[in-house]
Amino acid sequence: MTVSEADSEVFAPAVIAPQFVKARQDGVSVPGYPGGVIPATVAEGYAVQDIAIGLWPDELVGWKVGLVPPQHRERLGVDRLAGCIFKSKVQDAKSDEPNAFRAIAGGFCAVEAEFIVRVGKDAPADKTQWTAEEAADYVGELLVGVEIAGSPLATINALGPTVVMSDFGNNDGQIIGQAILNWRDIAWEDMPVETFINGQSVGVATAATIPGSPLAALAFLLGTVAARGRPLKKGMIVTTGATTGIHDVVAGDVAHVSFGPFGSVDCVAVPAN
Repeated sequence: MTVSEADSEVFAPAVIAPQFVKARQDGVSVPGYPGGVIPATVAEGYAVQDIAIGLWPDELVGWKVGLVPPQHRERLGVDRLAGCIFKSKVQDAKSDEPNAFRAIAGGFCAVEAEFIVRVGKDAPADKTQWTAEEAADYVGELLVGVEIAGSPLATINALGPTVVMSDFGNNDGQIIGQAILNWRDIAWEDMPVETFINGQSVGVATAATIPGSPLAALAFLLGTVAARGRPLKKGMIVTTGATTGIHDVVAGDVAHVSFGPFGSVDCVAVPAN
């Protein structure tokens, strides 16, 4: 066995993270999981993500929350996962034309309709267990928007949630729509959303589709990032989950996401290069 063959059988976050970061910076795909050995645990997945956050030349301004598929939950001990959002990847929704977002050829790209929290105050650094009721006190605004799920790795979701964790949580951007005024007085079931890809409806839901509500997703995130030494700060954004599903797109595809009385977001995928 050669040295390179031996290395390929070892999980090495410090080797994996730079390869993901460079591919993202260059807007190119990777042929397979860097190094060949995927993270076995939640801790290993986040170890790669944390190194990549340190390497990424941008300000961390928020987090995405995604669901762990049911078949992985018992083994991993979690039902949600977290990914990082950076300043240069956040756009305000345009009213006169679609927001453009990149699709890496040979990688993964999808549109997700989201209810988004803008954090209203700094969270305590030492609190790692939260209830939805406690989390509600940290909501500054509830907004609508679209998460761009994206990765240089085409098989990121198929390889499982620890791989998703390791590459930015499969996040490649965020489009922020309007705020839902007086959201505390509106039932989650009365916050509708429908996603259209190239004019065809691909999913209908409400904020109640998110297990436990968006506040449960926020509670998870508050605890998870505090445990990683990155407590939420005032002004950060948190996407709470893909309400209508994960809708794969390629360059040229157009998405329209309607939140009924709470506005809409239009966006179009363009080539990364």
